[in-house]
Amino acid sequence: MSVIVKNVTRYFGKQKALDDVSFSINSGEIVGFLGPNGAGKSTMMKIITGYLPASSGEVSVCNIPVRDYSLELRKRIGYLPEHNPLYLDMYVREYLEMVAGIYKISGIKQKVKEITDRTGLAPEAHKKIGALSKGYRQRVGLAQALIPDPDVLILDEPTTGLDPNQILEVRSLITEIGRDKTIMLSTHIMQEVEAICERVIIINNGKIVADEKAYNLSSLNAGSGITITVEFDVKPDLEKLKLLKGVFAVEETGENKLLITSEPGIDVRPDIFRFAVRNELVLLEIIQEEKDLESIFHDLTM
Repeated sequence: MSVIVKNVTRYFGKQKALDDVSFSINSGEIVGFLGPNGAGKSTMMKIITGYLPASSGEVSVCNIPVRDYSLELRKRIGYLPEHNPLYLDMYVREYLEMVAGIYKISGIKQKVKEITDRTGLAPEAHKKIGALSKGYRQRVGLAQALIPDPDVLILDEPTTGLDPNQILEVRSLITEIGRDKTIMLSTHIMQEVEAICERVIIINNGKIVADEKAYNLSSLNAGSGITITVEFDVKPDLEKLKLLKGVFAVEETGENKLLITSEPGIDVRPDIFRFAVRNELVLLEIIQEEKDLESIFHDLTM
């Protein structure tokens, strides 16, 4: 495991920002960490990186306890905070060489060249950071996070404030970096999660409310039931249809067309097929509604 979080709670005064949070991230995963503003995302990320202590609980990165905040731990983690803190009066190359020096990396100039090439900063490396676009400033932030060649990257809102073209550029860069790194990123852009994340963790009011592989989320109904549109050649006996296991509502939406709601997690489509055969009905249409990530996020965090 690259990241292990066990029963982490964090207070700010009397306010509980994180409430007994536990999860783990495997090596090589790209995980989206989602939640509304104030849910505890940035607090959790700061605890993982060692910038904030937990009030209780344990966190380890690459089997190193975060509470020790050792030099070895700091080399294993690359961190891009939400508000990318940069020295705007420094030149890109100068800034990255300073960061490399802090990490006591040998062959600084060669290392910086490799990083600027990898992040697409080489054409801008001679410029002052303050003269760069927001997209390139985010690249500088990613570059500094990559300087120590960390195993784990923690990216807090990496595309915030960027235009659509810049978002695509940074998203592509994160995907490329993720081929050999473990990445945890927070974002409010659902398309970003669907495009690059293998797994999604959703936090609300300091608690984990979902932890699923990205491809499973479309069938996660947040306790609201599964809806299926069905059309037969003739109108069926609705009372018999309601007796199918897992069905708790049947609504007529048109001639011979029904909206069937089943219990969460129960797939009633095979029973509907069998119902049609038993009653000598022709099934013209059967479509199960799949919620998109935005709808699921709304259901889980409202």
